[in-house]
Formats: sequence, C-alpha cells, structure tokens
Amino acid sequence: MVLSLVALVSALGVVLSKNPVSSVLCLIVTFFAIAGHYIMLNAQFLAVVHIIVYAGAIMVLFLYVMMLMNLDADIEPQKRNWLKYAGAVSGGALLVVLVAALRDASMPALSESSVEIGLIHNLGKLLFTQYVVPFEISSILFLSAMVGAVVIGKKD
Repeated sequence: MVLSLVALVSALGVVLSKNPVSSVLCLIVTFFAIAGHYIMLNAQFLAVVHIIVYAGAIMVLFLYVMMLMNLDADIEPQKRNWLKYAGAVSGGALLVVLVAALRDASMPALSESSVEIGLIHNLGKLLFTQYVVPFEISSILFLSAMVGAVVIGKKD
C-alpha cells in the first residue's frame, strides 16, 4: 500500500512538475517504488536489473541531456489551449480503457511451486542448463557488436 502510494505520488510529480530536473528525480523515485513491488512479488533479479538499468543508466542519461540543453522558459513556445484539451480527452479515454481492462482481470493464486520462481538461483540454473546455446549465441553477438563499435570508432 505504501509503495503504491509513493509510486502514484511520484508519478504525478513527474507529470505536474514544471522543473524538468525535479521531474526526472520524481521518475527515479517512481522506478524505486516499482522495484519495491518487484521485490514483494519475489522477483529480486528483475528488481535489481530494473534499478540498474532504469534508475541507474537511463535516468542519469536524462539528467546529463537536460544539463546540456539550455532550457529557458522565455524562449519556449506556449502550447495552445486546444492541445491541452485534446491531451486531457485522450488521457481520460485511456483511463476508461484501463479501468475496463482491469475490471475483468483476475490475479491467479500462488501455488507452492511458484513461490521461488523469481529467484536468481533458479533463473541461473534454467539459463545455464536449458537455454545455454541461445545464451552463448547472444554473448557472441554482443562481443562482435562491441568489437565492431571499437573498430568503427577507432581513429586512423
């Protein structure tokens, strides 16, 4: 309940904030709250990857881009009123669709065998036994992409 409230309040802070830096910081809080939900769902690996990728890498990139851009409110074009109304109508329509979809949704009951489904130990065991060939092929693909990036970026 508390994590959901934190996620909702910080998501509203992202949308309603006038300052882009504070909006990004509210988005980081939202990502941590979502990672807390993943931990409560017994998906620790997904929570850690979510924090590393989204809160760590992408949000830092957003902050650097915003620092490099010269965001000045005086030269920013003003939005027309009809665009604001169109955004409100489309957001309301999306809310109606989401409420209609969630009304028919149901949460399946957790069985004893699915309690440990999100643990890193079980994920590693499955990845290195049943899916070892696709894992190794993807690692070779990433290695060749990294070598290609180094060759392309190398100066003569």
